[in-house]
Amino acid sequence: MDVFEVLRGQRDAENAFHMAKYMRNQFEFLGIQAKPRRLLTKPFFQDERQRLKAGGQLDWAFVEACWQAPEREFQNVATDYLARFKVCLLPEDLKHLEQLVVTKSWWDSVDALVKTIGYLVHQFPTLKQEMLRWSLSGNLWLRRAAIIHQLGMKTATDQSLLSQCICNNFGSQEFFINKAIGWALRDYAKADADWVILFMEQHQERFAALSWREANKHLNS
Repeated sequence: MDVFEVLRGQRDAENAFHMAKYMRNQFEFLGIQAKPRRLLTKPFFQDERQRLKAGGQLDWAFVEACWQAPEREFQNVATDYLARFKVCLLPEDLKHLEQLVVTKSWWDSVDALVKTIGYLVHQFPTLKQEMLRWSLSGNLWLRRAAIIHQLGMKTATDQSLLSQCICNNFGSQEFFINKAIGWALRDYAKADADWVILFMEQHQERFAALSWREANKHLNS
């Protein structure tokens, strides 16, 4: 199945206009929403699952081709692919994920990659040092990914790593960084609200107003 041919054959100009506008006209779109896109690519993923079960390796050439395609839907396909087959990831694949984070970067692609990144780091704890490196990067999207890569891990969250990634980004004026700090804490509060409350009390003077507000949403509910 040629994913590129199939999706391009379903182009919807009106939807594409509105989708591009929502993303501040930073990317081209085919105009295919997530649900129909996943239905259209389902046969490809089924075939790929069988190939991988038979001993194949992740097709990074396919992922890179998706990332190079001008239409944003193909980056969505790539993040779906990596999320679905994340169990096949190896430590050396983090360098590929890093390149994706810093290329054609926006919140949609980065946020779609973070749970895949988090899974890989959780499986191979030596990669935690890479998350600390990312948290100090000059690239804001790597810093955002480092802060939120443990989303959804609940009691498996590494508190020290979460704390360090956040503390490394206090003082930032970047909206996407300060939003990420609040999001990470709000998410972890579902598992350990006491830890989050104590962390916020200890660092209250360092919080941006946005981070504080976002972190408190769950605590105040």
